Amino acid sequence: MGIPTLDDVDVKGKRVLVRVDFNIPLVNGRVSDDTRLRASLPTIQHLCHREAKVILCSHLGRPGGTPEDTLRLRPVGEHLASLLGQTVKCARDCIGTTTKMDCEDTEPGGVTLLENLRFHAGEEANDPTFAHDLASNAEMFVNDAFGSMHRAHASTVGVVSYLPGYTGLLVDREVAMLGGIRDNPKRPLSIILGGAKVSDKLPLLTNLIDSVDTILIGGGMVATFLYAAGYQIDENLVETEQIGTTSRIIEAANQRNVKLVLPKDVIVTRDLVENAQYQTVSANSIPLGHLIADVGQSAIKEFQASISNSKTIFWNGPLGVFELKPFSSGTRSLAECIVSLPKVTTVVGGGSTAEAITALGLDEKVTHVSTGGGASLDFLGGTSLPGLEALKRQVT
Repeated sequence: MGIPTLDDVDVKGKRVLVRVDFNIPLVNGRVSDDTRLRASLPTIQHLCHREAKVILCSHLGRPGGTPEDTLRLRPVGEHLASLLGQTVKCARDCIGTTTKMDCEDTEPGGVTLLENLRFHAGEEANDPTFAHDLASNAEMFVNDAFGSMHRAHASTVGVVSYLPGYTGLLVDREVAMLGGIRDNPKRPLSIILGGAKVSDKLPLLTNLIDSVDTILIGGGMVATFLYAAGYQIDENLVETEQIGTTSRIIEAANQRNVKLVLPKDVIVTRDLVENAQYQTVSANSIPLGHLIADVGQSAIKEFQASISNSKTIFWNGPLGVFELKPFSSGTRSLAECIVSLPKVTTVVGGGSTAEAITALGLDEKVTHVSTGGGASLDFLGGTSLPGLEALKRQVT
């Protein structure tokens, strides 16, 4: 069964519960990065223009099942109102009689934002009673929170037992862009992986090893690859339980003539702070007690040359600790190279990679910036996303 989309339903006058991903940073009670809010606008505006009663729901942070004033969604609702150019009514809760009345009183074309879902333990537990109470606020359901699709929670899975469900426009685009890479990429396909943990990335490489042409590895995770490739690496930097899988990927790449590029030089430091002492060393000569903070200049040049003929690029994970200026060069240089390449489909994974590309002001120069870090990795790694599977399984 295909996944129902908004093209399949008339929403006029209906209360539509929309799961969005408004898990965004707040600083002093104000939104400091509205990337995910902006990503949700097409679906919200689509529903408003078609005179739906739009009921938004999201989590924010990890309150642990109890209300926490610093994680209330009102500041998010106020910022959303400024982006939409219309009032957004903020409910005091996400379930209950008063909340249901707030939803029923929403005007066609109006927007109500429910309070933080995770103020209730039933959300993360996918509790049927909580899912039923949440669903009772609406007449249909739209999941537009791709960043939460990999979680089997009440607002992503449970509500579909009580409401007809559809994908939103953001989820449709995510599935189209990531599905193209997974199922039928334009070749040559280059995959760039960084970040701290190698374990998060290995399923993706295992799943795509037959369709990828070039793999670039950076970030802290490169230590495990270097170790598996026979480099002299301090085992304290290595995810030892992943050495076997990493070795098999290296072997599979060699057997398939996949170009696997590890940095020849890296920037290392004892302390990951702004004013840290650091040095560039050979990847085979990392001093004991030092951390890999970035790739070196030789590595950057080789990385840039290796992707120059790509037709599709997927990038997940910074090449270094980009938040600290001394260790931002690798990520910045590669990003600038990627956006300069002609006629290339460029997809940037969510999480810290999306933060980096946005901070560099290059987010509008790539084809797609995913809103889901873990979800995009799971999707490309061949793991089913509970939120999508729930929509597929439903009886319509």
